[in-house]
Amino acid sequence: MPGPGLVGGAYRGGMNDKPGETPDSPDEGQNPFKGTPFEQLFGAMGGAFGGATGGAAGAGMPDLNQIFSQLQFLMQPHEGPLNWDFALDIARKTVAQAPDPSPTQRQQDAVADAVRLADHWLDETTAFPSGVTSTAAWSRAEWIVGTTEVWKVLVEPIAESSVNALSGALPEEAQVMSGPLLGILGRAVGGMLAQQVGSGLGTLASEVLSVSDIGLPLATPGRAALVPANVTAFADGLDVTEDDVLLYLALREAAHQRLFAHVPWLRDHLIGAVADYARGIEINAEGMQARIEEQMRGVDPMNPESMQQLLEGGMFDLPRSPAQDAALQRLEVTLALVEGWVDEVVGQATAERMPSAGKLQEAFRRRRAAGGPAEQTFATLVGLELRPRRLRDASTLWGSLRTRQGTEARDGVWMHPDLLPTAADLDDPLGFREDATALPELSDEDFDAELQKLLGDDQPPANPPE
Repeated sequence: MPGPGLVGGAYRGGMNDKPGETPDSPDEGQNPFKGTPFEQLFGAMGGAFGGATGGAAGAGMPDLNQIFSQLQFLMQPHEGPLNWDFALDIARKTVAQAPDPSPTQRQQDAVADAVRLADHWLDETTAFPSGVTSTAAWSRAEWIVGTTEVWKVLVEPIAESSVNALSGALPEEAQVMSGPLLGILGRAVGGMLAQQVGSGLGTLASEVLSVSDIGLPLATPGRAALVPANVTAFADGLDVTEDDVLLYLALREAAHQRLFAHVPWLRDHLIGAVADYARGIEINAEGMQARIEEQMRGVDPMNPESMQQLLEGGMFDLPRSPAQDAALQRLEVTLALVEGWVDEVVGQATAERMPSAGKLQEAFRRRRAAGGPAEQTFATLVGLELRPRRLRDASTLWGSLRTRQGTEARDGVWMHPDLLPTAADLDDPLGFREDATALPELSDEDFDAELQKLLGDDQPPANPPE
């Protein structure tokens, strides 16, 4: 006797039956999603629509035509695991809820001047040369456009793994029989994730101060960009002039650009941690079913606000696996080291020049440690904590190393990822490489050669003094 299946895009024994009728064959009324997270998803949605078929209400498959007609806004065809057109539209609408003027020529010039001065100051604090090739003042919408390509690289592995993991929660027999429906489901899940990512990006754009503000390289290499509207809003809450805030931000931005320009493995190291995080996504079918049941409870699919709350509630937010925890720790430690290095070199550059620098440094440290609503929103939706929580420890570690061994030793740690401090080193930042045996096993000549290579200088290093 043939089992349940899909004929012409409709589920036999469900979608073509009238309410109250039962299928001719008991097998045709079976639910191929029984015992999986999707049984609860479709059952809850079908019950909410009153479209359950195949017997008593809620006992069989709901009218999927009716369900998906209500989710049509999620079902637009798109390439890849996530509908980026939809996500970017949501992000733009989010930032459009408040005025978002294009920066004036005066603001563009002010940013360029601040970055130029910042680079001059940083020349005295690190041997890494300038990494800035162009400057820009962006509106919030321009920040979204200017960072989209990198967000795709960061987010798509997570979206793809989420969709695959959800589909993989089905029994093999159900996957074979329900192929067309899984394609529809994949688009629906991709649309839901797009809604979440778009909302997260739009909220981030309303708060970020520069293109490097979250510690990841989000724009074209060498492009130093600030968001004047957000800079003004941030300065309003401080007892510091806006010019000082702009210069301090330019220093941080220029320092980020130097580090990413002259540590060639760093970008791939960070993005690789995100990819490892995505590959570690696992589905617990029983736990997922309970999560969906909880999320669906009380949802009225005919009420747009109710559906919006469902999407924003992280319906497909999955618990982290051990592999994800390991990748996330590596990402958070590296981000803390990046931000700590920036904090340290900017602190050096401003120590004798900017009286307000101490106040600004403390404001940024608190901001990094706590994270604003934007970061918390994005962490909830995408599952990644983007704010390094150990910036103070990392800054202390880099400053201590410079004091004991000099600027070259501090910056030389970036020669290779295996030389980076670990989470345990951040627990004892003053003791990092305190013992000479902690240095890599390189001769003085080899170490100098590798350091010069890292600094982008092809000339042979000068002989060390006797």
